Amino acid sequence: MRRESLTPSERVMRARMAAYTLHARRDPRETTKAARGAFNQRFLDEVDPERRLPERERLRRADAARRAYFTRLAYLSARKRRGASR
Repeated sequence: MRRESLTPSERVMRARMAAYTLHARRDPRETTKAARGAFNQRFLDEVDPERRLPERERLRRADAARRAYFTRLAYLSARKRRGASR
């Protein structure tokens, strides 16, 4: 089936089938390990780019930065939904 002949909802279903098949055959924690590591590294780099803090403090601050990131996403999402309903 050519890509152009699929509707947007058919493309979503095809991608979902592929994801379910992948996760049925492999451990998703393993297939996403590198991506999760890179994502978490972002927060470590943000709070202590020169690696001067003790490890425990660096991890504490990175956790706070990660929580702030996700809280900001939730905040912006809520604002967008509220604005969309008007």
